[in-house]
Amino acid sequence: MATDGVNGAPPPLPGKKRRIGVMTSGGDAPGMNGAVRAVVRMTIASGCEAYCIYEGYQGLVDGGDMIKQVEWDDVRGYLAEGGTLIGTARCADFRKREGRLKAARNMIDKGIDALIICGGDGSLTGADTFRKEWPALLKELVANGQVTPEQIEPFKHLNIVGLVGSIDNDMSSTDATIGCYSSLTRICESVDSIDATARSHQRAFVIEVMGRHCGWLALMAGVSTGADFIMIPENPPTENWKEEMCKIIGKHRKLGKRKTIVIVAEGAHDINLKKITSNEVKDLLSEYGLDTRVTTLGHVQRGGAAVAYDRMLSTLQGAEAVKAVLEATPDTASPVISIVENKIVRKPLLEAVRLTHEVAEAIEAKDFARAMKLRDAEFAEYYYCFNITTASEQPDLLLPVEKRMRIGIIHVGAPAGGMNAATRAAVAYCLARGHTPVALYNGFPGLCRHHDDKPLGSVRDIGWLDAEDWSTRGGSEIGCNRGLPSEDIGMTAYCFEKYELDALFVVGGFEAFTAVSELRLARDRYPAFRIPMVVLPATVSNNVPGTEYSLGSDTCLNALIQYCDACRQSASASRRRVFVIETQGGASGYIATIAGLSIGALAVYTPEEGINIKMLDRDIEHLRETFAKDRGQSRAGKIILRNEKASQTYTTEVISDMIRQEAKGRFESRIGIPGHWQQGTTPSPMDRVRATRFGVKSLQHLEQFAGKSRDEISKDEMSAAIIGIRGSQVKFSPMKKIEEEETDWKNRRPKDEFWMEFKPLVDMLSGRGKSMGFS
Repeated sequence: MATDGVNGAPPPLPGKKRRIGVMTSGGDAPGMNGAVRAVVRMTIASGCEAYCIYEGYQGLVDGGDMIKQVEWDDVRGYLAEGGTLIGTARCADFRKREGRLKAARNMIDKGIDALIICGGDGSLTGADTFRKEWPALLKELVANGQVTPEQIEPFKHLNIVGLVGSIDNDMSSTDATIGCYSSLTRICESVDSIDATARSHQRAFVIEVMGRHCGWLALMAGVSTGADFIMIPENPPTENWKEEMCKIIGKHRKLGKRKTIVIVAEGAHDINLKKITSNEVKDLLSEYGLDTRVTTLGHVQRGGAAVAYDRMLSTLQGAEAVKAVLEATPDTASPVISIVENKIVRKPLLEAVRLTHEVAEAIEAKDFARAMKLRDAEFAEYYYCFNITTASEQPDLLLPVEKRMRIGIIHVGAPAGGMNAATRAAVAYCLARGHTPVALYNGFPGLCRHHDDKPLGSVRDIGWLDAEDWSTRGGSEIGCNRGLPSEDIGMTAYCFEKYELDALFVVGGFEAFTAVSELRLARDRYPAFRIPMVVLPATVSNNVPGTEYSLGSDTCLNALIQYCDACRQSASASRRRVFVIETQGGASGYIATIAGLSIGALAVYTPEEGINIKMLDRDIEHLRETFAKDRGQSRAGKIILRNEKASQTYTTEVISDMIRQEAKGRFESRIGIPGHWQQGTTPSPMDRVRATRFGVKSLQHLEQFAGKSRDEISKDEMSAAIIGIRGSQVKFSPMKKIEEEETDWKNRRPKDEFWMEFKPLVDMLSGRGKSMGFS
């Protein structure tokens, strides 16, 4: 294989050769290294030169060896490392014009006219100030005789692009910042561990988490762990918060709950801005009669390697940042690279910073309604979900008797992380509104065969305490089954009628999608199916049409990258080893591709592209060249990911054997098949919080049909719908349209898979690239 790039990089793309600098600034966050790697490799792949600026703005001011050109292999292995390998530091010098003048001089000396900064709002504000002053700084450098007019001629304009690296997720205009979900994962792991001892001793725990001005971590941790009470800066408790908190906790205890969890953001205060400390909450609960402990998580929240989502996010945003630099004109405003639901977008940097500062100003002015509004819509929605799913009784939310429904809840397909959290949310919402949640255990076969078993059948009304602690549990507490209604459609209809189901909430994968399709199509023959139905996609494969995200896929990716990191560690230790790892996913290559993006896989084989001998020959040749250049560098292990159905001929074992044969002793190969390990154990925080949000939204959709006749329901195409993320929106789509227009029934996947656009980026950043001639 021939390459024109550096150290195995793909050949340069057409365009002006430039030098692009990347730096990390402010507090470190897991995922920053992934952003640096993506910027460096995308810069080189685009025919430009990449420079790392060490120790943040301090390195920019000090210059010299603090600003270094980096090559392709210099960022090898960065994705799996926590913190920031190029360093970050506070820099008082850069806040002064004199310091910024030095920074400008250093950039001219290095020939850099574009900066990509990964940091918080302070870091990004400083960067844009630097950009605005740039022409004046250059003039001053010329006037002082430090540079000549000729030297500055190619650098008249400075391009700045921001990436938000912050565990607090405190930047407006983006749903997530690099590092926030890794931090949330550390919190949830800690609370999950504390949960066990709290339940054992019937204790209360007060957990203090980071967030001086932003309550995102506290809110999401509350949703993820089923906390009893949370305290966040944006929406502080009322003056009677002590009585309210004790009342809620008292109700939960009377219902039989053995433990109490209260999560307090470090910036928590009351409505008069008086600080509320963890110890104050602890003392109150102790006075209430509970054996109470305080746990302050501190900087453990920043630590560790990035989770799959932050690796993916940092990689996609880093690549987009380089594109933004190359597409910028002198009139282009500095952008910040954001994500809205599932879509990477560019937003005006200064506007994002302004809105962020407005939140703090609104809090200071005690305008908490405005503070909540200034956070994205998702934030307010999660706050509502927390409130409606945590309180056992909410009389104000009860619907009139005639609007109340019996809502069946069923899991269909294989287990996936988040199924139980979605069911818990649905049960809590039903009870808050006066509906009756009815669990249909063990899927449709369980319903048909065991509905009238004695003493306990498969159709059971669910109480609050039954489901209260399900959010943290993996698998399926009500059981799931791949069986479809068509296996006994008549008995299914009989059971719907017998147990007087008014609506159906179906959680599961492609089988769940197929089941609701069958029920919809059978409405003409069976009036029992003329009820509203919603599918909430939940499958590790993420192959359900109508959505870009399925519950369980994030849990799967986290489990898979942990497995891959361990394999890479082994491969790196032996220096000359390749692991061929088989992923789940059915006929969809989503898991393999996103995992490949998240771990920096050398190659990813998917069913959509298939595998051929020419492809394997070139990949093996690429391996030969890569190992031939290796001179004992660290992080040298290689990973190849193969989806389980990428090829019937070229199995995981066959590919490994071919590599071993063709290596002729210069390197070796091993296989790894994680199998059902990929389903994970405890659901990831993302799967938990999205399960809660989507569960509540699904029930809200179903109750819109309360009071309507069966004929009215049957005629409404939205009465059989699927909820999902589509681009930058969460929306319901009619099953009929998705079935007929967007479903590849043969391969059990969507016709158009959004993630396919990421596949060239996986190849580009691995050095595999388009130059290998793949079709």
